[in-house]
Amino acid sequence: MLDANDTRNLKISLLLLRLGVFIVMIMWVIDKFVNPGHAAAVANKFYMMPEGLGSTVFYILGALQAAVVIAFVIGFKKRLSYGIVLAMHGITTFASYAAYFDPWKHLLFFAAWPMLAACVALYLMRDHDTLATVG
Repeated sequence: MLDANDTRNLKISLLLLRLGVFIVMIMWVIDKFVNPGHAAAVANKFYMMPEGLGSTVFYILGALQAAVVIAFVIGFKKRLSYGIVLAMHGITTFASYAAYFDPWKHLLFFAAWPMLAACVALYLMRDHDTLATVG
């Protein structure tokens, strides 16, 4: 059983995890608006999206992703928003599987795994994640 101090520490920890995941996710959102060419190259390489998709496609994807990421960071509709963030990051982590076979060339890709663990923890503990949430 958690005492009041443990409960407070859990809530602070979950808030910090949520903010950390948000920082990474919002940068990917901003990238779609600031540099849609980079977003297109990433989509082509890792998600098998066809080349030559216009900027408009990535602006739309960025807007949709922004809505989810903002809902996530404010704790709105947690089952849905935390679940979509988990799915997005899970797909990204596993889509990059080839990078894990050459770790010394792609060392930064391994940072995806602790973030995936944070996404899973947040999803599983979403009912306890109540600091700075609207839900």
